[in-house]
Amino acid sequence: MSALAPVAPALAQAETQSAVQNAQQEEAPQGITLSASDKVWLGKIEKALNSVTTFQAHMQQLDADGKRTTGIVWMQRPGQMRLAYDPPTPLLLVASQDKVVFRDNQLDQTTVIPMDRTPLGLLLRKHVSLADDVTVTGFQHEGGLVQVTVVRTSSPGDGSLTLVFYDNSVSLRSWSVVDAQGRETRVTLFDVKSGITIPAGTFTLPAQPE
Repeated sequence: MSALAPVAPALAQAETQSAVQNAQQEEAPQGITLSASDKVWLGKIEKALNSVTTFQAHMQQLDADGKRTTGIVWMQRPGQMRLAYDPPTPLLLVASQDKVVFRDNQLDQTTVIPMDRTPLGLLLRKHVSLADDVTVTGFQHEGGLVQVTVVRTSSPGDGSLTLVFYDNSVSLRSWSVVDAQGRETRVTLFDVKSGITIPAGTFTLPAQPE
């Protein structure tokens, strides 16, 4: 389905914060009390996420500074995603091989982050779970939308992932990542095509620093 300022600067910041926080013992995140109805919706969301292994969509990204960018996103679970931004935005994000690589061609800068240290990695798991090793920290259902926020229970300082679904079709509308500094990047999807065959090479990682 970017807290990318676009998606990756925020992820890079989250990784920097995590390195500091790893030296400290993180407090367990505070989960919310879910009603029986809430739990039913979580089950529907899990089912919807796990029924889709590939998709392509147009996207609009809003970063923490209020900048809007557009592009195309491809996802293939487990573990692969590509966000290609429309010109003149010089950005590319590719997730594959257990890492997220963000490339800024204008700055000639590449950022590499382990997949399991980013909130985005929760969406790319082979089996997406809203329980097990994640904690639900927010839930809302109103205006035809269902929104759920989760963090990794063992490392909440890595940041949070919020997923927003249409309730009539239980389909993914948007996701947002909040980094350790509280900076949010939201990606909203349009013209989603799921169950497609994605061309070989789509998830080839950009060249990375030695």
